Amino acid sequence: MKIITRFAPSPTGYLHIGNIRTALYSWLFARKNKGKFILRIENTDFKRSKKIFINNIIETLQWLNIDWDEGPYLQSKRINRYNNIINQMLNNNKAYKCFCSKKKLEKNKKKQIMNGEKIKYNGNCRNITSLNDKKLPYTIRLRIPKNKCITFTDTIRGEIKFNNAELDDFIIQRSDGIPTYNFCVVIDDWDMKITNIIRGEEHINNTPKQIHIINAIGANIPVYTHVSIITDKLGKKISKRDNNFNILKYKENGYLSITLLNYILRLGWSYGNKEIFSQEEMKKLFNLKNLNKSSSIFDINKLNWLNKYYLNKLSKEDMILFLKDISITKNININNGPKLKDLYKIFYKRCNSINEINNLFCIFYKNPDYKNNILIKNYLNIKTKIILEILEKKLININIWSSENISNVLKKTIFIFNISFKKIAMILRIAITGLENSPPINDIIYLMGKKKIIYHIKNAINFIKLNT
Repeated sequence: MKIITRFAPSPTGYLHIGNIRTALYSWLFARKNKGKFILRIENTDFKRSKKIFINNIIETLQWLNIDWDEGPYLQSKRINRYNNIINQMLNNNKAYKCFCSKKKLEKNKKKQIMNGEKIKYNGNCRNITSLNDKKLPYTIRLRIPKNKCITFTDTIRGEIKFNNAELDDFIIQRSDGIPTYNFCVVIDDWDMKITNIIRGEEHINNTPKQIHIINAIGANIPVYTHVSIITDKLGKKISKRDNNFNILKYKENGYLSITLLNYILRLGWSYGNKEIFSQEEMKKLFNLKNLNKSSSIFDINKLNWLNKYYLNKLSKEDMILFLKDISITKNININNGPKLKDLYKIFYKRCNSINEINNLFCIFYKNPDYKNNILIKNYLNIKTKIILEILEKKLININIWSSENISNVLKKTIFIFNISFKKIAMILRIAITGLENSPPINDIIYLMGKKKIIYHIKNAINFIKLNT
């Protein structure tokens, strides 16, 4: 039997870490078994589904190199198919029309609460046939068999059992004629011959409902794998409505796609003590038996460590492309500064975090921001003004702009003022970059060029004059 998996997000928010883990596991399982991976967009929630989120789904998968064999299929284009199946189920007595008003359902709910009963539909219309008047609004409910259990085997959790008495005859088509999520999912999986469903554990309670629909239409039950949730450090479940976890935000902040894939892979799956996987190794080694039940914690520090590892592995050509991508994302004009190839040695094996690489990159193309903070007050003041003025004159007098001549200017200035190199380097660093940390000051001065360095020092001196 050919393995067929799917990734079926709803376009009601941006894809987050949990969504992509589901996509990654489903994709790897299909690739490992030489199967098929299908992309499906579950957009029947017309009020919340948006085109921008559909675009986000496709762009995110493309950036991560998660390719699909079929799709993307849109549920909104399959409404007639769903309704045809529902009509067949009505004719076969597998479903029935429910004419209960919202007011009546709410009254029944309050009664059940008062009696300490489980809240569910009381089956009022289950056996009524005389009210099939098309003029009355109605929903359509699935007729669930009584006095039986639904049992299925989850790849991670083993056998899971639900008593039918705990379930009600749930709605499969709303009063507006649009089928519900659980129904559409089953029909899609049936039509697309899905063999394995890998999704989050929050869907476990949906599974018995979906199996009841599967049994009603005579389809085969797929193999279910419900992966554990991912939380932040405070134990809060990551949600697509939290834009901080939008995957493409990581791209904007300079993370590599292989970093995200490798990190997400290990959130709930392991292969011995191995930490680093190429995409080909992922396809070869991934399996379902090494998934665990425990929830996983998203750790930004671990992600940064991993990204540093991959950044250090980049070739000069790839690093230059990476810097170009940052310049486009940050709207930086790279023609207004040193050539990217000349910055390579500064970034190579130096960056400890993504914020650092962004900050270091920007200093060569943007003016420093002299924010009114303690750092600026300590290093851009009336005492350091004279040091900057002497440095300005000496740097202007350099005929050949070289690291050696720059170093000589710094040494002479240190001698004149009898201060440490560390202090003069910090004064210059703040004046030139506005930052406390940066690559070696000699490298910055040389790569920025004489014209821009003098320009920054003049601005720093003027800042001191205006603020003292």
